[in-house]
Amino acid sequence: MEELGSRDAFDQMGTLGVEEEFYIVDERGRPTAGIQDLVYGDDEPGPPLSKKLDHELFQFTIETQTPLIEEPGEAEDSLLAVRKALVEYAERHGYKIAAAGLHPAAKWRELDHAQKPRYRSQLDRIQYPQHRNTTAGLHVHVGVDDADKAVWIANQLRWEMPPLLALSANSPFWNGFDTGLSSARAKIFENLPNTGMPTAFEDFEAFQRYERRMVELGSIEDRGELWFDVRPHSGHGTVEVRAPDGQVDPSFVHAFVEHVHALVVDLAERYEDGEREGPGNTDAPRSGDAIRRELLDENKWRAIRHGHEASFIDRDAESNITLAETVERTADRIGEDALLDLLDQESGAARQRRIHEENGMDTLCQSLLL
Repeated sequence: MEELGSRDAFDQMGTLGVEEEFYIVDERGRPTAGIQDLVYGDDEPGPPLSKKLDHELFQFTIETQTPLIEEPGEAEDSLLAVRKALVEYAERHGYKIAAAGLHPAAKWRELDHAQKPRYRSQLDRIQYPQHRNTTAGLHVHVGVDDADKAVWIANQLRWEMPPLLALSANSPFWNGFDTGLSSARAKIFENLPNTGMPTAFEDFEAFQRYERRMVELGSIEDRGELWFDVRPHSGHGTVEVRAPDGQVDPSFVHAFVEHVHALVVDLAERYEDGEREGPGNTDAPRSGDAIRRELLDENKWRAIRHGHEASFIDRDAESNITLAETVERTADRIGEDALLDLLDQESGAARQRRIHEENGMDTLCQSLLL
């Protein structure tokens, strides 16, 4: 990976790419080291996984990437094809694949880290927060055809991250115990440096200057270590949303992908129409630099703690708004209702707690299999 990106990378509008992080598990659904076979082995996974399969920090974590999706209508088929290929490839090697924001039975002290130099360097620099980082998330990339536009969109999207996290919350258990949180993944991950809710950047020059200084001053090794909930990706030429937990149900993933794509396209149109400061009403995005990060952090905490039951500080900073109200308001604004169906469904966190209470950890682990 190159250390820094470029303004020139932002040359396509509306394309999609989706990254999903999963867990390699055994027949019982328990974590097991598998990247030597699945990532580094001699067996070629074939399309659509060819050169689209990697791993994360631990030897039981694996990541897929969809091929470039040029038509949003093709996203669902692409996601399903990648998942199907991964499950079949893992089964050939005697493994199964599980999905969640955190694997409930994974105990980080008992699991092996990957030996990839990139991760060994991170472990050495970051120490404890990275040593325990067994998280798995969903990352959605949407192509943007102008670098300054991408930075402005990322600024505005910060308000949308807590509701996305609340709807996706799927990690109540960590290290075998109930944390009392809906998304323990988000809280564990934000203990790493350069994570969580970013501040607003004036334009791409300001973002690139920050990115370059972080590398040159030794804080990060490359741009990929800026792990914010939303960011302009100066390598892919996208706005990348990284807030959601990993999901078992592919229909949930597709809903998040549809919603994020619609959000980015809507904001891109507003940018082109000159609405860069946002209309003076609470239904529209406000200027990124007019939003206090502390309020964004508070809304993220509410999502982490309460998931589907969260309420949020509204854009006027004077009142609270329920998750349903904010999702419905956004859906009306962007003309896309993919997330509305998720409001009435059992959340991932609630589902995990119910299964664990009724049938125990073994059944819970089995329920997370793809």
